[in-house]
Amino acid sequence: MDTVCVDAMGGDLGSQVVLDGIELALKADKDLQVLIAGNGEVVEPFCEAHERALSLVTTEVIAMDEHPVKAVRSKRDSSITRGCMAVRDGEAQAFFSAGSTGACLAAATLFIGRDKGVLRPALSAVLPGLDGHQTCVCDLGANADCRPEMLVQFAQMASVLAQVEAGCGPKPSVGLLSNGSEKTKGSEQALAFHEALEAAGEEGLINFAGNCEGNDILMGSFDVIVCDGFTGNVALKAMEGTAKYIAASLKAEAKMSPVAALGALMIKPAFSSIAAGLSGDEHGGACLLGVKAPVLVGHGHTSPEAIKNGALAAVRVIREDLVGKIAAQLSSQDK
Repeated sequence: MDTVCVDAMGGDLGSQVVLDGIELALKADKDLQVLIAGNGEVVEPFCEAHERALSLVTTEVIAMDEHPVKAVRSKRDSSITRGCMAVRDGEAQAFFSAGSTGACLAAATLFIGRDKGVLRPALSAVLPGLDGHQTCVCDLGANADCRPEMLVQFAQMASVLAQVEAGCGPKPSVGLLSNGSEKTKGSEQALAFHEALEAAGEEGLINFAGNCEGNDILMGSFDVIVCDGFTGNVALKAMEGTAKYIAASLKAEAKMSPVAALGALMIKPAFSSIAAGLSGDEHGGACLLGVKAPVLVGHGHTSPEAIKNGALAAVRVIREDLVGKIAAQLSSQDK
């Protein structure tokens, strides 16, 4: 039986949402066991009432607005810190949280550790595209400042994720997010990224297909899109903001007339599905690539369905040995 540790204190909507999502996950996968990290009054009653749910009682919580590294170092009994420690100690094989992304990154790096040769772990999510195509984007915020060799590793790791989670073929196409498709476009940093990725492609480390633009992210033009974490996070938040704007605009238009209200009601389910895909909730959030065990981070404004998907995604990448495949991919460049 595979065990996933879930942070019961993460998310903006309270612990009950997380517990409801865990309950859905346990019903969906009979071979899943969940170690729930959180305050005793939250996790113990739930675990007593549910088979395959174990409690990891903690006394501290890392808030979204706290400095991630300082909080992880000072709050050793927080749900995020203890959850990563539980993975390190073999009590669980993966960790999932909808809490502070920075704290999850810091705790995973400090307590679980990086894979051999990994320069920096990176966040990657599977985003939807046209005709069912899915694209892995990396990095989405773990590393604001990057060196060219880091982008090559991001491409290698995300290429494995694309094969495992997005159903891509053996040689996923990799694009570099820039402000133009021509190789001469971009800042000095982007040009250095392109040079390193192009060289890695010539060496057979990745299948580099050149530059791409922001409007390619959801078009299904590439299997993998890489960038520094600053650019990736801005792009992701821009897409999420666009979805929220359209939703708010539709709601406002629906108030103008009965016909508009009927139309808005008809397209609401489809739009909700699209918004969930953009947030990564359908795939269980973003995966932290480059650490020694699966770590997934969900959206803070979460839902029971998103928590369920996060727990199921965590157990899925355990069974698909994502971490082992990434380690093998990175070690091959040294041979």
